[in-house]
Amino acid sequence: MDEISAKASLRGDLRTRRPKLRDSAPRNAAELAARNFLDRVGAPEARIVSGYWPIQSELDPRPLLTELGRRGVRRALPAIAGRGRPLEFREWTPGDPLARGEFGTREPVPGAPVVAPEVLIVPLLAFDRHGYRLGYGGGYYDRTIRSLRRGAAYCLAVGFAYAGQEVDAVPRDETDERLDWVVTEVSARTFP
Repeated sequence: MDEISAKASLRGDLRTRRPKLRDSAPRNAAELAARNFLDRVGAPEARIVSGYWPIQSELDPRPLLTELGRRGVRRALPAIAGRGRPLEFREWTPGDPLARGEFGTREPVPGAPVVAPEVLIVPLLAFDRHGYRLGYGGGYYDRTIRSLRRGAAYCLAVGFAYAGQEVDAVPRDETDERLDWVVTEVSARTFP
C-alpha cells in the first residue's frame, strides 16, 4: 500500500475511533492534558501560543489556553490563508468574535492582529512513538511547522490528543514534520 492510501485508511479508522476515545475518556480529559502540558512542556520562551478551536471529537485545548492567558501568555488561533499556504495565526482571547472557517473550524475574524506563535498546539487524528502525526490531509500544519522552524528563533510543535490516538506507526513522507511533544490526558512525551 502506498503512503497516500495508507494515510487515507488510517484517517478513516481514526475518524471512527476518536469519538469512542472521547466518550470513554475522563470527563476532565482536557483539564488533565492542560495540567500535563503546564507541568512538563510549559511555555518557557513563548510569548504567543497558538491553539485551535476543537471540531468533531478533538481534545479541547481551550482550558489550556485559558490558563496560559492567566499566566500572561498571548494566545492565537489559526486561519487558513489559502490552499497550499501555511496557516495564518490571529490573536485571540476568550470572548473575541469568531468567524466560521473551513472544515467547520472557528477562527478569529479577518482584521484580528496577525501574530507569529512560538508554540503551536496541534490537533491530530493519530500520532506515533517517533513524534509523527496524521492530520486531516490538507498539509496545513506540516507547511506551517516547516515555515515557522525556518524563520523563527524558537518554534515548538505540540500535538494535543487522547492517549488512545497513538498508533504503531504513522505513514509518512518527506513533507511530514515531526512534533516536538505530544500531550494527552495521561502524559506528555517529548521527541528529541
